[in-house]
Amino acid sequence: MACMKLGSKSDAFQRQGQAWFCTTGLPSDIVVEVGEMCFHLHKFPLLSRSGVMERRIAEASKEGDDKCLIEISDLPGGDKTFELVAKFCYGVKLELTASNVVYLRCAAEHLEMTEEYGEGNLISQTETFFNQVVLKSWKDSIKALHSCDEVLEYADELNITKKCIESLAMRTSTDPNLFGWPVVEHGGPMQSPGGSVLWNGISTGARPKHTSSDWWYEDASMLSLPLFKRLITVMDSRGIREDIIAGSLTYYTRKYLPGLKRRRGGAESSGRFSTPLASGTVLSEEEQKNLLEEIQELLRMQKGLVPTKFFVDMLRIAKILKASPDCIANLEKRIGMQLDQAALEDLVMPSFSHTMETLYDVDSVQRILDHFLGTDQIMPGGVGSPCSSVDDGNLIGSPQSITPMTAVAKLIDGYLAEVAPDVNLKLPKFQALAASVPEYARLLDDGLYRAIDIYLKHHPWLAESERENLCRLLDCQKLSLEACTHAAQNERLPLRIIVQVLFFEQLQLRTSVAGCFLVSDNLDGGSRQLRSGGFVGGSTEGGGGGGGWATAVRENQVLKVGMDSMRMRVCELEKECSNMRQEIEKLGKTTKGGGSANGGGGGGKTWENVSKKLGFGFKLKSHQMCSAQEGSVSKSNNENVKIEKLKDVKERRGKHKKASSISSER
Repeated sequence: MACMKLGSKSDAFQRQGQAWFCTTGLPSDIVVEVGEMCFHLHKFPLLSRSGVMERRIAEASKEGDDKCLIEISDLPGGDKTFELVAKFCYGVKLELTASNVVYLRCAAEHLEMTEEYGEGNLISQTETFFNQVVLKSWKDSIKALHSCDEVLEYADELNITKKCIESLAMRTSTDPNLFGWPVVEHGGPMQSPGGSVLWNGISTGARPKHTSSDWWYEDASMLSLPLFKRLITVMDSRGIREDIIAGSLTYYTRKYLPGLKRRRGGAESSGRFSTPLASGTVLSEEEQKNLLEEIQELLRMQKGLVPTKFFVDMLRIAKILKASPDCIANLEKRIGMQLDQAALEDLVMPSFSHTMETLYDVDSVQRILDHFLGTDQIMPGGVGSPCSSVDDGNLIGSPQSITPMTAVAKLIDGYLAEVAPDVNLKLPKFQALAASVPEYARLLDDGLYRAIDIYLKHHPWLAESERENLCRLLDCQKLSLEACTHAAQNERLPLRIIVQVLFFEQLQLRTSVAGCFLVSDNLDGGSRQLRSGGFVGGSTEGGGGGGGWATAVRENQVLKVGMDSMRMRVCELEKECSNMRQEIEKLGKTTKGGGSANGGGGGGKTWENVSKKLGFGFKLKSHQMCSAQEGSVSKSNNENVKIEKLKDVKERRGKHKKASSISSER
């Protein structure tokens, strides 16, 4: 620690309770009260060093008091600083440090301890020490700036605060790894001019570790919020990198807001600022709210500077502390700007509303998603889809624009599945959030189907029309084979959706199996060519055709395995459709009450016609598989007609049930 000793006399001051006495052998003739402390001193040492004390003693002497009393209530630094000032007036050894120099400099200015009242007075002594010692050291500048809090008004008038901030900003803007000898104080062991570590002045040959850019975070976090804010503003004006400033702001916030979670893993813990030391200062709720709002304003509105997790934690704390609506809106906007970098656990925020309508804050997530969709994450042309054209069913667009939107779609689907079990979550909120994601963002609708299924499971009281409206969000053509299999057996889904799933699943299987047969035929033809040309290739090129033949055989085996699995799946679907046909025929026979056999046969033929039109009654043979591609387009166009006919069958079944019940009652 840098220090400087003044004077040469021994300490002649003694404290007794709330009073200080100067034991020089002469009785005191003046009492100076500073706060609750009394100083029994002598007039001459004081008036010979201070203009203020000279005037006050003169005024007290005119009143004729033998022992004058002087009260000083507004002295910077209080009684502790005046104790040092009094010792300096008596010529006692005084140690100047970075922690007391600001108080002494402000007190000397207040008491007018200039060179007019003695050469080498306290103002010149403290000014010299401050400029030549304190400002040349990072640690001493931090200590001096920290001490400015209690005397901020005086320190600002004397430009002490400004000088400290400028010194600190200058040092943070310089790479400490470029410094020569002597080494920077925070760097650890001393270094030689060549850069090797010194031990007792002897070069060890070892190279020191490079200092990271966050070396000053902990020291700066000791400052109060107003001083820290001024320091960051000056650093920003000096062109310090934005990510470094953002890191210091997050470090400071985590240190004084205990509600923020501190991750020790992942990208956020790569720097030293991820795990700040515990602070002894405990802020009140009002101070915490003020800190949060101030830090939020200092952070730049730029994507990627601060982890999304940090903004989510700040948003949660802001709602707990009831921060201003502008602060909450800005935090939601910041999260929305980089929503594609968020994790599912970040979005699952509890609701802090007094009404407690829902367990989770779905409204906030909806606003965050709206901000993401409104920040032009798609192509610059302002088009609603990043795809410039469609060719053979494939989207042609920029992968950079599709990837963030796809990540957000997956994130929102996961969030919907997480909040779906909440029985208080209304259908319009759930449906609006699911519909906010553009259709092109979902490569598969499996995640959305899972969320809808969970919601229907925990909301069994929904009407059939509400279920159908919700399920209209699904695109059955974008469901995987596993999802289609689950949906076909899902009793919670409306009948219309199940029929669509079965239709598209069969269409998909038909096309895939037919394609496999065509590829198999091509491979068989190719294998024959290889078989016929393999000998020639082997004789002319040294057996090069052997490797091609082995590759063709392996591919043919893989395709055959795939065709076998598809045949098994189609057989299972045929069995399901056959069971459905038998059940409906039984219901038709019971409702007719023993009608003619021809009528029953007619009902069977009717079902066969309906099943054939819906695509359920086909039988897989090799020549039918090859012709399946030709009829798939016309069948997809008649989807609505098939569904209406199936509904007619369902209505007739209900009417027959009603008629049979009435006849039985009679």
